[in-house]
Amino acid sequence: MRTLLALLGLVLPGLVWASADSGQGMSINQTSSAGGILAVSIFCLAYVFVMLEEFIHLRKSKPVMLGAGIIWVIVVYLSTSSGHDEAALQATLDHNLLEYAELFLFLLVAMTYVNAMTERNVFEVLRVWLIGKGYSFRKLFWITGIISFFLSPIADNLTTALLMGAVVLSVGASSPRFVSIACVNIVVAANAGGAFSPFGDITTLMVWQSGHSSFLDFFSLFVPSVVNFVVPAAIMNFAVPDETPEPHTEEITLKRGAFFICFLFMVTITTAVCFKQFLHLPPFMGMMTGMSFLFLFAYYIKMTAPDDQADFGTFNIFNKVAAAEWDTLFFFFGVIFCVGGLGYIGYLEILSGYFYDGWGATNANIVMGILSAIVDNIPVMFAILTMNPDMDSYQWLLITLTCGVGGSLLSIGSAAGVALMGQVRGLYTFFGHLKWSWAIALGYAASIFTHYLVNG
Repeated sequence: MRTLLALLGLVLPGLVWASADSGQGMSINQTSSAGGILAVSIFCLAYVFVMLEEFIHLRKSKPVMLGAGIIWVIVVYLSTSSGHDEAALQATLDHNLLEYAELFLFLLVAMTYVNAMTERNVFEVLRVWLIGKGYSFRKLFWITGIISFFLSPIADNLTTALLMGAVVLSVGASSPRFVSIACVNIVVAANAGGAFSPFGDITTLMVWQSGHSSFLDFFSLFVPSVVNFVVPAAIMNFAVPDETPEPHTEEITLKRGAFFICFLFMVTITTAVCFKQFLHLPPFMGMMTGMSFLFLFAYYIKMTAPDDQADFGTFNIFNKVAAAEWDTLFFFFGVIFCVGGLGYIGYLEILSGYFYDGWGATNANIVMGILSAIVDNIPVMFAILTMNPDMDSYQWLLITLTCGVGGSLLSIGSAAGVALMGQVRGLYTFFGHLKWSWAIALGYAASIFTHYLVNG
């Protein structure tokens, strides 16, 4: 029972059995108090609503933001009643705010660029090109998977999954079986591709911004990520219908400036990397600098638009900012402050002591990856970064890999899977994905072993 409760960690209030005074770092050690139990119960309840988003249609940001507010009211009460220094409480709040602000600004720029490229028809042209080629279902299964794997490190796994999901839905409308299995493959590929790039997933971005791994370090996860994608794909390939759908004919053209916006996005990423590697500035500074490139180019497009092409004159970059995934950005706020509040109460010290001191880093990191399929990898990774266990580069890359690809085990374990369930409603489902979880688990285990062989 003790192992089960520790495994569920932040999800169950039963953690109160653990010692409350063994920890290190900034916490008030109130895990066994009524307030502490209430706080972790509120986080549990909020996350139940997050996991039920597909069914109740309540956006995931709402319960976790409310939970964060209530948890911090409890934190202040516990801190005051136990006589703890107010400055320590403020320092914890400031730390959480800094973590969120860096993540928020970085993602806002990336989302704005993706929205600008979407508006210029970059992704639509790719979609139309694929569905017009007349490939068989098996070829499309591999093509969409490979594109997802290599596009995810740049455009992030959520955007990649939605784009490739639109492709398989367009060409496979007559074959629900193909759509279901192709979506499973896309989720696995997008998550695997995002694991070897700081830009491919929120968890890798968190690890990079925390300074535990350099930009180039992540590329040592390329081979394990390939294995994670290829193993289940090779198994699922035999279940893909061996048929060829009717090719679609559709005309989509790129709008003015589309290629140059793609180029500016690459320049912006390069700027963020250089700011971090050479100037030791946080990556969001490079991204915000790159945002100015897009702002200036949008101004150029509007000022030089031909009079007979009104569409060019209405390209307003602030509309692209407004179209960012605000639900996701606010969700991150709720998660960071929920986990930060529970950490201040003392729960993260318990987890760190039980897992990393008791089980060892390798076992703990593997289990955390599996846990991320249930709880979501963002709170798991933020909790680990807050614990800050003493690990070498190999172990930090291992937790980056496991949290990045562990979410593929269940459809609700990653943003890519949740988004596809909404986009391909009724064809790609929780149980349709669960049918292949055993094959994905083989890929998960194989990727960990490959990481040991390549980087151990």
